[in-house]
Formats: sequence, C-alpha cells, structure tokens
Amino acid sequence: MRATAELFDLTGKVAIVTGSTKGIGRAMAEGLARAGASVVVSSRKQDLCETVAKEIEATTGAEVLGLACHVGEWDVIPEFIDAVRLRFGRIDALVNNAGINPARIGPADMNLEYWRKVFSVNLEGPLRTSQCVLPLMREQGGGSIVNIGTMAAYSGGSNVCAYGASKSALLNLTKSMAMDWARWNVRVNMLSPGPFMSEMMQGGASTSPGFLDLVAGGTFMKRIADPDEIVGPVCYLVSDASSFVTGDDLSVSGGMMK
Repeated sequence: MRATAELFDLTGKVAIVTGSTKGIGRAMAEGLARAGASVVVSSRKQDLCETVAKEIEATTGAEVLGLACHVGEWDVIPEFIDAVRLRFGRIDALVNNAGINPARIGPADMNLEYWRKVFSVNLEGPLRTSQCVLPLMREQGGGSIVNIGTMAAYSGGSNVCAYGASKSALLNLTKSMAMDWARWNVRVNMLSPGPFMSEMMQGGASTSPGFLDLVAGGTFMKRIADPDEIVGPVCYLVSDASSFVTGDDLSVSGGMMK
C-alpha cells in the first residue's frame, strides 16, 4: 500500500484550472502546483493569465502556463486544449471552475439572451472542455475531471435562478460522464462550494449591511470560508487518493444542507 503522502503527490501530473486568475480558482491552481503538478492558469484575459502564472510559479517553483480561453465560446476550446497538449504532452486533470452569475435576475424577468449566456459558460464550457481532454486521458490510461458546482444547485433562489439551474444540470452531466467514461479510467466528480470569501461576497457586503452574517448563518459552522480551504478537497479529487471515487459530489460548505 502506498503511503498517504504519496497518494496526494501530483509530481509529474499536468492540471488545467479554468477561471483561475482569482478567488477559489486561483487558490486551486496554486494548491495543485504546491502538490507537485504543472498547472495551466486560464481565464479570458491573456495578460492576467500570464501575470498570475508567473506569481504562482515564483511562489511554488512549479511549471505554470498562463493561457487564455473563453469557455463560453465552444469553437475555441479545442485549440486551447491542443496548445496545452503541445506544451506538456499530457493532461492528467481538468478542473472546470470558470463560471458566471452576471446579474441577479429572477425567473419572472429572465430573458433568453441572459439564460443562454450563463449556460454557455457554466454548462456547455465544462462539457466541451471535458470532451476535448477525453481522447488524451483515454490514451494515457486515465485522468480526473472535477466540475465546480455550488450549493445553490440544491436550494435554488430567485437571485441565482440561471446560475443554480446551470449547476444542477452540470451535476447531472457529471454523473453521466462518470458513468460513460469509467471504462477508460477517467474519473469525473463535482466539488460544490458553499460561501467562500470572494469579490462577489465583498460586493454584497458593501451594498447590504449584515450580508456576510446572513450568508455565514446558513452554514453549520457559522462562517465564510477562506479560498485556501478549497485546496485540500480539489487535491483529493485530482490525486490518486480518490482513485475509487467517480460520479460523486463533494460539498465544501461548512455543513449546508443539500
């Protein structure tokens, strides 16, 4: 039996984290790099990707590539994955973190343009990116895909209508991909965060007194998580420590009810 530390060791692995220039995405990218992986930092802006990649590389000593990709644009994703393959020769892990909730629109006011914009990034992006890494993972003998969800997928809410619905659909897609791709040892799981400190949280606090206390009160632990608290769970799902885990959803929510 391998030692516990070896199970979590990502040395020699290559991991892509979409939406990783800020928030929990950046925390996950840096955490995977600290665990030994070569990491691809990605978001829509190339200059920001390069800046963050250099910062993580300087902090961790890992090889980090900054490469922009708008995952809401279906046709550009294959070129993005090909560029990663050409740079590293392999892709062992994909963390589909990029997501949007651009405005607080309830179901009565939802329009088709807004609905499609949210779903193009939150659902179609992870589908297409996963489709594009699958052939390489299959040839390598396996890999790990982690879709980042949300506890809002379970509870709903008028302010997160399209966002929550897209993530609920992503959960179903996660289970379908896991079932279909297990034959190639490609594991697909979801990681569903609860309240983490972010720009969105800070924005809510600036406009709504008591907002942070209200959000924290929805957890058993009565607090909002630091972005670094997502690192352990994502390293678990990416590494061999979770070698018999697929089609699952791991909530990191301080005890919020599903």
